[in-house]
Amino acid sequence: MIGIRRAGEPDIPALMAIYNHYIRESPATFDIEEKDVAERRRWMAQFSDTGPYRIFVAEDEGSVIGYAYSGRFKERAAYATSIETSIYLAPAATGRGIGTLLYDTLFETIAGEDIHRAYAGITLPNAASEAIHRHFGFRRIGIYGEVGRKFGQYWDVAWYERAL
Repeated sequence: MIGIRRAGEPDIPALMAIYNHYIRESPATFDIEEKDVAERRRWMAQFSDTGPYRIFVAEDEGSVIGYAYSGRFKERAAYATSIETSIYLAPAATGRGIGTLLYDTLFETIAGEDIHRAYAGITLPNAASEAIHRHFGFRRIGIYGEVGRKFGQYWDVAWYERAL
């Protein structure tokens, strides 16, 4: 049975393993160097039990198999009521509805926060990511053409927006 809970520091190695897979194997993230525990610990510090920046994990029989989070959209103060959201799943966990469970929890939890818009950047092509974002009320608002280079080729990123 899949359980969803807030992520904590003990989850860092599992989160790092999932994310590093996408760094090595996929253009889904534009990071090109794998992350270590110290970097993931610094990254994890942005999340809390209250406020707009949250992170949740999905567990199956005690193993973390995915996570979703809301984080800062941009640094400048006027962007404070906007967030960026993201989901990463272990490769064996895709196609099982786990992303939906994670986003259900994330959006229910942040519903009372002072957030006006949520954004998601999706490297194209990625039909599964586009589908789940549309399912949660995101709409495509534009494409950054060939904005990133990874694996020797340029990739487009579609930007999705959801009013909250």
